[in-house]
Amino acid sequence: MEKKKLFGNDLKQQLLASKNDRLYNYIMDDGHIRCAIVNCTRMVNEMRSNFDLGILETLIAGQAYIAASLLTANLKGNDRVAVKIECSGPLKGLTVESNSFGEVRGFLKNQAIELDKPLESFNLSKFFGAGFISVTKYLEDAKQPYTGQIMLEYGDIANDIANYFHKSEQTPTAFNLSVSFDKDGNVKGAGGLFIQAMPGADEQSIIKLEDKINNFPSIGKFYEENQDPDILISKEFKSLKPKQLGDYRVEFFCRCDDKKIGGMVEMLPIDELKDIAENGPFPLEIKCHNCNTSYTYDKEQIEDLYNKRTN
Repeated sequence: MEKKKLFGNDLKQQLLASKNDRLYNYIMDDGHIRCAIVNCTRMVNEMRSNFDLGILETLIAGQAYIAASLLTANLKGNDRVAVKIECSGPLKGLTVESNSFGEVRGFLKNQAIELDKPLESFNLSKFFGAGFISVTKYLEDAKQPYTGQIMLEYGDIANDIANYFHKSEQTPTAFNLSVSFDKDGNVKGAGGLFIQAMPGADEQSIIKLEDKINNFPSIGKFYEENQDPDILISKEFKSLKPKQLGDYRVEFFCRCDDKKIGGMVEMLPIDELKDIAENGPFPLEIKCHNCNTSYTYDKEQIEDLYNKRTN
């Protein structure tokens, strides 16, 4: 993977820029409620830059990346999870995935949504239309992936993914996903919060928490102002006595590389691979759809891949 450098060229500048992108895990209400809050400001900026997205596309993809980051709170070992939306609206759909190491990648199916007039609100339902949201879990100790799917009801990533947990996994869950822009359309803060009821949680407490999350202060704005997430959680959920369990970094990161993409080219139908080797075009350019990194292969490299298949 190759990222466009937005935060300076030397390692120190990069490390300073990345230190704030973290997820913080909490347990509350004597272990009956779990909570996570995440700062994804650098992640969303890097994703936007790699895909060269506009404001609307950054808002939608940013929310999806924040949601995927929050889902890492439930992962362990080499687990990973993917969220996929297929829809009839101009967005057409999206896919994001994350793993237990806090690495997030993914893409919009339509990366240049046409607008007939400027956005009047952040109600994005018309860009989704009808469709489905699915969550696939790739668990290290499971023999095969598990996928659950429900219909979109809100056209809003936070509400639809919470609805998925309610309906598909019978786990009361609430999400708050936020991307804050300045007057020039630059992302200044991005983050999210999720709360999930554990077995034994009081139903009325869950309802109150869902209302609280829906009316929560803008987390994107909160991170834009460089505030401490631990202070926010302690203040907003004081009565539930939150206890931090730990924190870890999150990052826009894809494990694609020249060898993996080349392996995909090598596995093309043999007639197609032969045609490319003989007729090009050269250099052959292939982009990873998960991070938009470009890989190029010259004639000699393609011929080598073809010869590996035929010898």
